Amino acid sequence: MERSSAGGVELEGGCDHPNFDDDGRVKRTGTLMTTIAHIITAVIGSGVLSLAWAIAQLGWIAGPITLFLFALLTWYASTLLSDCYRSPDGKRNTTYMQAVTTHLGGCNIKLCGIAQYTNLVGTSIGYTITTSLSLMAIDKSNCYHKYGHKADCRQKNSIFTIVFGIAQVVLSQIPNIHELAYLSLIASIMSFAYSSIGLALSIDRIARGTHVTTSITGRPIGPNFSSTEKMWNIFAAVGDIAFAYIFSNVLVEIQDTIKASPKENKVMKQATFYGIFISSIFYVLCGLLGYAAFGNDAPSNFLTAFGFYDPFWLIDLANVCIIVHLLGAYQVFAQPVFAFVEERCKKRWPESKMMNAETCIKMGSKKGWSLSLFKLIWRTGYVIITTLVAMLFPFFNDFVGLLGAISYWPLTIYFPIQMYIARTKTPRFSFVWVWLQILCAVCFILSLLAAAGSLRGLILSIRTYKPFQAKS
Repeated sequence: MERSSAGGVELEGGCDHPNFDDDGRVKRTGTLMTTIAHIITAVIGSGVLSLAWAIAQLGWIAGPITLFLFALLTWYASTLLSDCYRSPDGKRNTTYMQAVTTHLGGCNIKLCGIAQYTNLVGTSIGYTITTSLSLMAIDKSNCYHKYGHKADCRQKNSIFTIVFGIAQVVLSQIPNIHELAYLSLIASIMSFAYSSIGLALSIDRIARGTHVTTSITGRPIGPNFSSTEKMWNIFAAVGDIAFAYIFSNVLVEIQDTIKASPKENKVMKQATFYGIFISSIFYVLCGLLGYAAFGNDAPSNFLTAFGFYDPFWLIDLANVCIIVHLLGAYQVFAQPVFAFVEERCKKRWPESKMMNAETCIKMGSKKGWSLSLFKLIWRTGYVIITTLVAMLFPFFNDFVGLLGAISYWPLTIYFPIQMYIARTKTPRFSFVWVWLQILCAVCFILSLLAAAGSLRGLILSIRTYKPFQAKS
C-alpha cells in the first residue's frame, strides 16, 4: 500500500482496522458513559429553551404532569426499542430502518424511513435556527450593554446562520457516529452548563421579587387572548414538550456504538434510564422556574429572546454553551442521514471510484479518518441545504413544536410498540396487546392536535416574515 506523509498528515488508500466485530464492522468501543453522553446530547437540545413558554400555556398542574408523562412514555418505548437491536438469529440491526425491516417489513419500512429521516433533517434545520439565534443574541447582548436596552440593535440572522453552516461543513467530515464520543461528551457538558445558567438566572429573578402573574391553568383568557388562541397554544406546547424528549430516531444508531459485552440492550436500557432521568430533572427545573420567573409572559426561548439582559457576560456564556452543544448535537442527528445515503449510493454504483475510493488521513500515530470525494461533496451539500432552509424559515418555537408533533408518535411510540408485539408474538386482544394499542391510539391523537397547533403558529409567522431582513 502506497503511503505519503507531509506535515504529520499521512495519506493512504483507506484506514486499516485490526479489530472487527461479529458483523465485519470496526470493533465497537462504546460504554455506558459514552452512551449516556450521546443520549443527553440528543435529548437536552434546543427544546429545553422553550419549556418555560410551554409551562406558561399549560399551567402549574398540567405542565409538570405533561412533562412527567412524556418522560415515562419515552423511557418505556425506548426499552422496547432497545430489545430490537438484535434479530432473533442474533444479527445486529445497525439502523432504525433495519430494525423495522427485520421485525415488521412491508410498507412499515418506507413509513419508517420517511418519518425518521424527515425528523433527522428537520432537527438539523431546527438546531441551525437555534444556533443562529444564540449567535445573534451574543451580538445583540453586547450591543445593549454598550448602547443601552433601548438601542436599535437589529440584525440579519442570515449572517449567523452561515457561520454555523461553515462550522458544520468541517465537522461533517467526521467519518461516522462512532467517532463522536468526545464531541458528544463535550456537548452534554455544555447542555448542563447553559441549562444551569438559565436556572440560576431564573432563581435570581424570582429572588429579586420581580412581579409576574402565574396561574394553575396557565395564561388566562382575556381581551387580547381568546379561548381559541388558548387552545392552539396548548396544542403547540404539547408539541414543544414532545420535541424535548425525542431521541428514538437515533436510539438504534447510538446502541450500535456499544461494545458487545455486556449485552448491548442491557447497557442501552441503563443508559436510557439515566439519560432520561437526568434530562427530566433539568426539564422540570427549567420549565417551572422559568415560568415562576417570567409568568404568563414567558418568552419562547428564554436565553435568546431577552428574557434576561444582565449580567451580559453570563448571558453570552450561556449562548456560547448552546452553540458548542448544538455543534455536536447537529452531528448526532446528521450522521445517520450521511450513512444512509452513502451506503445506498455505494450499493447503487459499486464500481464507481468516486463512491468507493477513500483516502486515510492520519495525524501522527493516531487512528486515521477515511475521507472520500463523494462524502465531501454530499455532506457539504447537505449542510448548505439545511442552512438555506433555516435562513428562509427561522421560526424557533413553531418549528420545534411541529417537528416534535409529527415525529414523536411514529418513531417513539408506534414502531417500538409494533416491533415489540411482532418480536414477542403477543396474542391479539390479550391484555398487553389491548393496552399497547390504546396507548398508541391516545398518543396518535395527541400528536395530531400538537401538529395542528404548531402548524397554525408557523403559518401565522410566515405571513408576516420577510426573509433576509434585519430582526429587532
